[in-house]
Amino acid sequence: MMIGKKIPNVTFHTRVRDESIGGSNPFRWQDMTTDDYFSKKRVIMFSLPGAFTPTCSTFQLPDFERLYHEFQKLGINAIYCLAVNDAFVMNAWGKQQEIKNITLIPDGSGEFTRKMGMLVRKDNVGFGMRSWRYGALIKNKIIEQWFEEEGFSDNCESDPYGVSSPQNMLETLQKTGV
Repeated sequence: MMIGKKIPNVTFHTRVRDESIGGSNPFRWQDMTTDDYFSKKRVIMFSLPGAFTPTCSTFQLPDFERLYHEFQKLGINAIYCLAVNDAFVMNAWGKQQEIKNITLIPDGSGEFTRKMGMLVRKDNVGFGMRSWRYGALIKNKIIEQWFEEEGFSDNCESDPYGVSSPQNMLETLQKTGV
């Protein structure tokens, strides 16, 4: 059971906009740590198989964006979307999806996902190693609630989605008074 466990300490290699750079691609590298994202905060984090994939792009990310303010009413400080994709892909996906409220975290090497025990093979669809779909309520780096899709396995033939949907997570948090 993940509830009560501390999330792993890792460094995420991100790209951030920096207008002082100029040109058509004003971004610079910025390392962010688990502490930067999760310390002294109450956050929702959801992880998914990949940017630009159908369920992730059609439902999960846009619905979290749409319901962002409802989560804020419950005292959530931030919502993070994590995927085993690099910073360039995550930034492009956020731009394509017109994301304003959700922070996209690139776990390019899969280190965070591996240390969470959620790294799976998705070779059957040409993805390689990716994250299993899950969500969590995390307070100061400790998991308070856990929302893992059923069927955790390598090369899963289906793409389960429902337990970690923003609608289910929000409804659960509202019922539990969290």
